[in-house]
Amino acid sequence: MSDELARLVEERVGSGAYMDESAVVSDRLRALQAQDTTIERWLCDEVGPTYGRVRGGTEPLIPADEVLADLEIRYRHRKDQGP
Repeated sequence: MSDELARLVEERVGSGAYMDESAVVSDRLRALQAQDTTIERWLCDEVGPTYGRVRGGTEPLIPADEVLADLEIRYRHRKDQGP
């Protein structure tokens, strides 16, 4: 484990949030597994079927120039808003 990760684990234990280092690692691994499961489900349930429709020509797409123009507008708006 890198020094930075060890420091983060020690901080978690020191804060009282966890009993020991093992509890920190176990909790974070469980959280990562849950996240992986959620992403895998999304990929299978939504992304895969959508990709199939795109490949089959039955899913409407937004032209790239429209997407880029919209992103430019959003970027400028946020830039004008400031931090």
